[in-house]
Amino acid sequence: MRYFDSNATMPLCAAAKVAWEEALENLWLNPSSPYRAAARVKTRLEDARSRVASLLGVSSTRVVFNSGATEGNNSIFSYWSTALPESARIGISPTEHPSVIESAKYYFGERVEWLALDPSGAVAIEAINFKQMDAISVMAANHETGILNPWQEIANAAKNAGVLYHCDASQWVGKGQLNKIGDCGYVTACGHKFGGPQGVGFWVLPEVESNFIALHGGAQETGRRAGTENVASILAMVAALQAAKIGNVNGRDDLIAALPEFECVGLDAPRLWNTALLIAPKFASSRWIRALEVRGFLVGSGAACATGKAGSSSVLEAMGYLPSAMSRTLRLSANAETTAKDWSDLAEAVRVVYQELESEEAKQSLTTVIDL
Repeated sequence: MRYFDSNATMPLCAAAKVAWEEALENLWLNPSSPYRAAARVKTRLEDARSRVASLLGVSSTRVVFNSGATEGNNSIFSYWSTALPESARIGISPTEHPSVIESAKYYFGERVEWLALDPSGAVAIEAINFKQMDAISVMAANHETGILNPWQEIANAAKNAGVLYHCDASQWVGKGQLNKIGDCGYVTACGHKFGGPQGVGFWVLPEVESNFIALHGGAQETGRRAGTENVASILAMVAALQAAKIGNVNGRDDLIAALPEFECVGLDAPRLWNTALLIAPKFASSRWIRALEVRGFLVGSGAACATGKAGSSSVLEAMGYLPSAMSRTLRLSANAETTAKDWSDLAEAVRVVYQELESEEAKQSLTTVIDL
C-alpha cells in the first residue's frame, strides 16, 4: 500500500522508532523523581530540548514540550485572552487549521479580524493593518493546499509594529528550513507531521515571555505546562526532526501535468514540495478514495479532522470555491521516502479509476433508460 496522506500523519520514521523503543526500555522513570537514575532521564529530556533549539536557532528556554498542535494552538489563544487587554483584536487567516480558527472565535468572538488573501490563496501581507491589531495568527504552510504564507515577512512586520505573532508551523517543521521560524514569536509544531509519534509536539515561546502557562499543576516544563513529560515520545519526535529531509517537487509536478482534467489548487503559488490538492472533474471524493485504496493507494480529501463533513472546507471556502468543487477534492501529500515512480504510478491509477467511474456512470444511465 502506497501512502499519500502524509499531511494527516507521516509514517513513524526509522530513527524515531529506534529512539522510542530505547526510551521505553531504559528511560521510563519519571524525570522529576529525586534519585540519580531519574536524573539521567531528565538529562536526556533536556538534551532533546537543546537539540530542538539548535535546529531552530533559538534558546532552549524557549522550547516547551506538549501533546501536539491542537493543545498548542488552543493554549496560545487561552493565554492571550487573559494577557491582552479586554478590547484586544486578533488577526486570523481564514485558511487556518480548525484548532486555530475555533480557538480564536471561542476566546475573542467578534474581536477576530479575518485577514485578506491574495489571488493565490496566501495571506496578503500588504492588506494587514497591524495598527488595528494586538496579535495575529498566520500559519506557515497550509494543511490542505500546501500554499505557503509569507510568514517571515509577517514576523518582521509584526515585530516592528509591536504586535504579537503566532505561527502554526505544523506543516512546515520537518518539511522546510527551520533557522528562521523562531522569529515568529509564538510557534506551534506537531511531531506526527514529520515522522514522529502522535500525541507529542512543542511550542517555541518568545524569549521575554515569562507568564505563559498552558496547564496548571506541577512544575514540569519550567512551570509552563504541568504534567509528567512523555519522554519516549519526545525523544522519538526529536530524532524524527533531526532525520527529516526536504524532498523535491518533480514527481508531484509530473503527476499534475499528467492529469490536465484535474484542477490543482494554488498551482501558481509557492507550496510545500509534498502537497497537491486536486479538484476532480467529476465524482465525489469518497468514491475516488475508495477506488484508489483498492488499487493500493491511500489518499486524503482535505483536513483529516474534517473527515465526514462532505463538501466542507473552510480553506477552500475562504478561497472562493463552491461546495460542488469541495466535494470532489483529493489531497495528495507525500513524504521524503516517496519516489518519482510512486507519483507516476498514482497518476496512472487516477486515470484508470476515472475511466472506471465513467464506465459505471454510463452503465447506471443505461439501466435507468431501460427501466423507463
